[in-house]
Amino acid sequence: MWFALFTVIHVTLVFTTGLLRNLNHLYAARGGDSWIGFGVFTASMVVVVVGWVAATPFTLQHPRVVQRLGHALIGPAQRLFEHVDATPGEYTEKDVSPYFWHNGQYPDSAEYRALFDGDFADYRLQIGGLVDNPVALDLRQLRAMPHHEQITQHFCIQGWSGIAKWGGVSMRTITDLVRPQPGAKWVVFYSLGDGPDKGRYYDAHPIEQMNHHLTMLAYDMNGEPLSYGHGAPLRLRNEVQLGFKQVKWISGIEFVADFTEIGGGHGGYNEDHEFFGYRQSI
Repeated sequence: MWFALFTVIHVTLVFTTGLLRNLNHLYAARGGDSWIGFGVFTASMVVVVVGWVAATPFTLQHPRVVQRLGHALIGPAQRLFEHVDATPGEYTEKDVSPYFWHNGQYPDSAEYRALFDGDFADYRLQIGGLVDNPVALDLRQLRAMPHHEQITQHFCIQGWSGIAKWGGVSMRTITDLVRPQPGAKWVVFYSLGDGPDKGRYYDAHPIEQMNHHLTMLAYDMNGEPLSYGHGAPLRLRNEVQLGFKQVKWISGIEFVADFTEIGGGHGGYNEDHEFFGYRQSI
């Protein structure tokens, strides 16, 4: 909205402070008060309007095609800049947010309720797919692994953020345990909860990001076990990605060659139901 307002003000100023002279400068690379710049400007606006009118029906009828085209145009640059800041910021305990927003569709299945009521004694994290050593880990086994802790900032696509101290297991430890095969390119995290339109919530992450020192499975938040609203018993923290990709209430992890046959094939629940990108780096 601010950008639209800026555009209106900018065009108004161009038109009210010497229209012909300004358009000659902008469109004809010349001075004076001739109509050449105005003519080029008018022709360019006709091209813009015709292109918009022609493109709108196609955009509405084939939004996924437009999304894929856009990704083809900007994807290489996006992947390049993913590695510009390889060390997201870490904070101190005094920076921890006094309130950290609850977000997402809470799990309400009988399966989850039974696990929650039993203090997750029967919980098993299933890890499989293209790995040499598939495992099923309970919380006791996860807590027995080398402990990892970090204080990092969560960035939600809705515009809010929060800082928390996370405790759990580094994904480096998990990958060392299960030994992914060379064909594994993506890691898919499945939730015990559904998305808002029903259907299992999941999200795919590039396998190279699993070796980042701030990618982890968290079972503690601010020194306490995860609460129901924050993803108990286990949630993902991949600090180079936006918040909707931090899967909560994790039930399983699958190493795959690609994600086109999972869910709607777009790399995650939100990616399937909306037009989020499957790589949403901060």
